[in-house]
Amino acid sequence: MEQEVYLYFDCTRGCKESGFMLLCKKTLYLRWMEKDHKMTMLLLRLTLCSKIPLDSPRHLSQLLSRKLTQGGQGRAHSSSFAHRSELRQAKRIVVKLGSAVVTRGDECGLALGRLASIVEQVAMLQNQGREMMIVTSGAVAFGKQRLRHEILLSQSVRQALHSGHSQLNDMSLPVLEARACAAAGQSGLMALYEAMFTQYSTCTAQVLVTNLDFHDDQKRQNLNSTLRELLRMNIVPIINTNDAVVPPPEPNSDLQGVNVISIKDNDSLAARLAVEMKADLLIALSDVEGLYNSPPGTDDAKLIDIFYPGDQQSITYGTKSRVGIGGMEAKVKAALWALQGGTSVVIANGTNPKVTGHVITDIVEGKKVGTFFSEFKPAGPSVEEQTEMARSSGRTLASLHPVQRSEIICHLADLLTERKEEILAANKMDMDLAVSAGHLPPAMLKRLSLSPAKLNSLAVGLRQIAMAAQDSVGRVLRRTRVAHNLELEQITVPIGLLLVIFEARPDCLPQVSTLAIASGNALLLKGGKEAANTNRVLHQLTQEALSMHGVKEAVQMVSTREEVEDLCRLDKMIDLIVPRGSSQLVRDIQRAAKGIPVLGHSEGICHVYVDSEASIDKVIKIVRDSKCDYPAACNAMETLLIHRDILRTPMFDQIIDMLRTERVKIHAGPRFASYLTFSPSEAKSMRTEYGELECCMEVVDSMQEAIEHIHKYGSSHTDVIITENEDTAEKFLQQLDSACVFWNASSRFADGYRFGLGAEVGISTARIHARGPVGLEGLLTTKWVLRGDGHTVADFSEHGTMKYLHENLPAGQPLAGQRDSN
Repeated sequence: MEQEVYLYFDCTRGCKESGFMLLCKKTLYLRWMEKDHKMTMLLLRLTLCSKIPLDSPRHLSQLLSRKLTQGGQGRAHSSSFAHRSELRQAKRIVVKLGSAVVTRGDECGLALGRLASIVEQVAMLQNQGREMMIVTSGAVAFGKQRLRHEILLSQSVRQALHSGHSQLNDMSLPVLEARACAAAGQSGLMALYEAMFTQYSTCTAQVLVTNLDFHDDQKRQNLNSTLRELLRMNIVPIINTNDAVVPPPEPNSDLQGVNVISIKDNDSLAARLAVEMKADLLIALSDVEGLYNSPPGTDDAKLIDIFYPGDQQSITYGTKSRVGIGGMEAKVKAALWALQGGTSVVIANGTNPKVTGHVITDIVEGKKVGTFFSEFKPAGPSVEEQTEMARSSGRTLASLHPVQRSEIICHLADLLTERKEEILAANKMDMDLAVSAGHLPPAMLKRLSLSPAKLNSLAVGLRQIAMAAQDSVGRVLRRTRVAHNLELEQITVPIGLLLVIFEARPDCLPQVSTLAIASGNALLLKGGKEAANTNRVLHQLTQEALSMHGVKEAVQMVSTREEVEDLCRLDKMIDLIVPRGSSQLVRDIQRAAKGIPVLGHSEGICHVYVDSEASIDKVIKIVRDSKCDYPAACNAMETLLIHRDILRTPMFDQIIDMLRTERVKIHAGPRFASYLTFSPSEAKSMRTEYGELECCMEVVDSMQEAIEHIHKYGSSHTDVIITENEDTAEKFLQQLDSACVFWNASSRFADGYRFGLGAEVGISTARIHARGPVGLEGLLTTKWVLRGDGHTVADFSEHGTMKYLHENLPAGQPLAGQRDSN
C-alpha cells in the first residue's frame, strides 16, 4: 500500500537543525542534524512505499537527497543526444501537442480518448522522476465548440419566438473569431487537463505566454523562474500561447539565429521553451508519422528516421494539417533551432490509434518512432540505406550464372583458411573481452570461440554449398503445356532480402552469408556485440569474395546501434527474418516482427524415448551424446522418457550411473517421482529447455503414451526413439509430427551440416515452407512463368477457338526454341 506524503523542508545556511512535517493519516514529526546547506524552501510531493520506514530520519534524508539530486538537469546540457538509445537519459522533457492531436476531426471539441492516453503517459514519466512540461493547442477548438453551442441555442430560441418552427433548419452559424474562441475555451481546456492528471495524483499548473514574455528580459526571467519552481514542486506546467490577446501570426517572420525565435505558433513556442528551460528532449506530436522526404501520400515519399542539419535541401514540404497555423516546414525549422540550442527533438504521430497509447513512452525508451533530429551524423550509411544497397546488389547477385555464385563461395572458403591468423586474432580480442567482463556463461563462451579446426570445418561446409549452388536458382520444378503454344513453368527464385540476427556465434556469419549467396538472396546481418571484432573481419572477407563479380554490397552488416525491435519494423524492406540464438531472442523477434515472416523455433525441447525393447549399448551411447555432447545446443536432449518396464532393471541402473558420471542433474517428472522413495528434485515444468547438464526424466507405459507426451510438452523440434522393434519404430516415425524424428540415432544429428546441406540458417519448427534444418532449399521460393503467342482468356470461352490441354512436361526438358510447330 502506498501513502501520499507532503514534505516541507526549510534549511538555512548555518542552522543546526532542519524540520520536517509529514502529512498523512498519522502526523509524524522528525528532526535531524544537517549542516552547510544553502537557503531554500521546497515543497515536494512524494510517494513513499510502505517498505520505507516512515519513522526513520535516515531513510527520509536519503530519499530527499536523491530527489534533490534528480531535481537538476541530470546531465551537462552542452549538446543534444547523439543516438535514440540515449533518450532514456532524458530528465527534462517538453511534449508539444499539435492542434490535429488535441482536436476532433470536425475541429469542434477535443479528442478526449486520445488526450487521456497522452496524459497517462506524461503522468507515468513524471512519476518516474522526470520533469515533464506540456505545450498544448486546443483552446480555440474547445472554445469554438462552446460558442457554437451557445449561438445555436440562442438562435433557435429567437427564431422559435419570432419566425416559427418552419425556419429552424435555415439557421447558419457565423464565422467565429479565433481570439474569442480561445478566451471561451482556455479555462475549460485547463479544467480538463487538471481532471485527467488528478487521476494519476499529478498536479498541473496553467502558464499562458506571448512573444513579449520571451523578448522582454525581465518577463523572460520571471517565466523561467516560475517554470523552474513548478518543476521543483513536481508539478506539470501546461503551457499555451495566450491566444485571447496575441496578435495574428506573422507569416513572413522566421527563426533569427540561436538567441531569437519568433513565437508565431506552438512549434516555435515549444522550441523556444525547450531551449530556455534547458530541456533534454522535445517531443512534437502531429498527425503524420514524422518527417518525409516528400509530402506524405506521394508515391516516392519515405519516412526519415534521422534528420541532420543541412538535409533541408532534400525535403519537399506539403500543405499544413487541417487545423493549426504551423506545418511541417515550421516544425522542422523549430526543431533545428531547438537542436542548435542543445535539445534533442523527435517529431512523431500523436493521432494514430495503434500507437497513441505508447508513442511518448516509446520515444523516451529509445524506440524507432517518428523522426529523430541529431547533430551527429555517423560516418557510415544508415540501416535503411544499407537495406537499399543490399536489395539493389542482391538483384544483380540473383542474375549471376550459378557457376559465378559458386566461384564467390569457393573464394570465401579459401579466404577462411588463408586469412585464419587474422580471424583468430580478432576472435582472441573478443574472447579476452568476454572473459574479463565475466557475463557470458560457459556455453556461450564456447560458441564465441573459433579455432583452426572450426575454420577448416567451415570451409568444407562452404564448398559443399558451392556445389549445390549450381542447381538452385532458376531450377524448373514443373512444366505444363496449358494449350497450343501456351506453356507454363514453375521455377525457383530467391526470397529477396533476409535479415539474420545472431548472438555470440561468429561462425554463423560465413554460413548464412554463403547460403544467401548460393540462393541469390540479399542479406542484412546483425551480430552480437560480444563477437564484434570477429564479425567485422569475417564480413570484410565476405565482401572481398563478393567483389570478384561486382556484388560486394549484397551482404551488409548492421554496425549502427539499431535495436532488434527497430529492425523488425522494416516490413517494407525485409522479406524474411532468421533469428539464431537463445529461445528468448527468438520469442522477442517473433513478437516484434508483426509484418515479416520469422523462420525459426522458440524452444528446443527434444525428447529421447527408451523403449522396452531397446539395446542397452545403443541407449547409453545415444543418451550420452544427445545430452552431453553440447548441452547448450537447441538439438540437445532435454527430456528422457523411460518405458515403465525398464524401471528397476540393470539397464535403468546403467542409465542413471552414466548420467551421474557425466554430472547431469536429473529432475524427476511427477510419475517418475512417484516410483521412487528418495527421488531427485521434481521438475518444475515438463516444458523446460535447460541448455545445461540437466534434464527431466519421466516414465511412460507405452510408445503411444510417449508420443502423446511429446505432442503435449514438446516443441516439435527433434525427438528420438531407441528400440530394436522395427514396427514400433516405424509407428513412432510416422505418428510423431516433429520437424526431425530419429530412430536409434542421437538428437544432435539435427543439423544442416550433418544432413549434407553444407550449413543451415537455422532449424524451423513451422508447419509451412521450410521445416527442420533450413539450408539452401529453404531460402528459395517459386514464381510462375507463362510463355504464350497472343493468347487471351476469351480464346478459351464457350465460343472461343482454343481448348485447354494441361499436359505435364518433363521438368528437365528445355522450352526455349522448342515450341510445338503444329
